Amino acid sequence: MTARLLGASRSGFCPRVDAGGPRDPLAGLEDAAMGLRADGDGAFGWRRAKAGLPPERSRASGRPVPKSMRGPGTRGAGPRARRRATAQDPDAPARPGLAAGRSDPPVPATAPCGGMARLRAGGGRPCPAGAIGLATGMVVGWAFSPSTAADVCVSALETAKGRGCVAGGAIFHPGRGSRCTGSLLAGWAREDDVRLSVGRTGCCRDDAVAGSLWASLKNEMHRRRTFATRDEAKFACIEWIEGFYNRRRPHSSIGYRHPADVMADFKRRMEEGSDFLAA
Repeated sequence: MTARLLGASRSGFCPRVDAGGPRDPLAGLEDAAMGLRADGDGAFGWRRAKAGLPPERSRASGRPVPKSMRGPGTRGAGPRARRRATAQDPDAPARPGLAAGRSDPPVPATAPCGGMARLRAGGGRPCPAGAIGLATGMVVGWAFSPSTAADVCVSALETAKGRGCVAGGAIFHPGRGSRCTGSLLAGWAREDDVRLSVGRTGCCRDDAVAGSLWASLKNEMHRRRTFATRDEAKFACIEWIEGFYNRRRPHSSIGYRHPADVMADFKRRMEEGSDFLAA
């Protein structure tokens, strides 16, 4: 009788009554999303929190996730006002934009990009430099300097090459700053068979990958903490890059996966291919 009055079928109504009522598909969603946000040190917004949910939760539409994270102190880390910081060298030689259209190269070691940034800390301004694989989004080499010295970019590339992440004939695409277009980096590139590429002036998209790295480092870690010394800031950056950015932070450019997982998949495919050829 009740099912008839409600306009529901008995086959669907009776099991729900026996189970104690309808099940809420969003039950526990807030706790799961806030747990993922806490795992990201409070820097994750709802998109990255949703990407880390288990399959039964990630199928929910986008609206319930931001709604469950709505409240004081639950906003993800966002950018601040920017100012121009690149000092170009007017005497730098002209270089082509070889990395144009190579946002997803098939082999990670063939097209790294990078650059350097300036941070604030007690006793000085540490300057990190990094080399990022375009195919994986992973920081494959990094170095630090107490000043904006040109050799810090070379040191970052040396680290990346030591890890096997810079192949012969690779294209390195840095920014247009004088440290990245000077003679020191050009000499290293000639000796190590690396081709240098430079983007267009005033086009942020040509250096978007490196810019995204430094923006994420500043917004999600550096500006939210205080560092008494340059060494303290340096070790915090290393921990953030190696422990969080490469291995725990979902990247939208690679389908909200972790760069270390994408690199591991590539190495596994290479090993499987070499085993097949050897057989």
